[in-house]
Amino acid sequence: MPVTISCRTAAARPWTAYARTRGEQVLRALALGRDELSLSLVDDHEMRALNAAYRGRDRTTDVLAFALTEDAAPDVPVTVASAGRWGCVLGDVVISIDTAAAQARERRVTLAARLDALLVHGVLHLVGYDHERSASEERRMRRKERAVRAVLPALAPRRRVGAEEARR
Repeated sequence: MPVTISCRTAAARPWTAYARTRGEQVLRALALGRDELSLSLVDDHEMRALNAAYRGRDRTTDVLAFALTEDAAPDVPVTVASAGRWGCVLGDVVISIDTAAAQARERRVTLAARLDALLVHGVLHLVGYDHERSASEERRMRRKERAVRAVLPALAPRRRVGAEEARR
């Protein structure tokens, strides 16, 4: 269940090992343990460019997900076509460490907790959940996010995000 990490900003370097481990745990929690995930940690500048290029929104955002298959459906195993020894590549999740840190401060949670939420959110998009489709789909996705986060092992640091962590 490889999780490939791309760290494209110095502020994210302290979080790469954590993000890889959490990515693997999220895949296992969703019974996608054989599948692969690409995770990029970027700054707001790069995220804004990606958001403008792919969604037509010229502003930064917290997380983007780029599925390699367009026909994923929630709760349907995406590995059926590749059943056997190897899984499949789900796609790419891109997280802005700058926006995640700002949101963590605003919500008074740790940066680790915010990264967990964004990672789960992104992976759920890769497997077919879409909160923008309808109000009922949004509720369904939020329930699934809570369920996945509830089963993640307690690896997250307990401290709240401070000024020093926000700069990293």
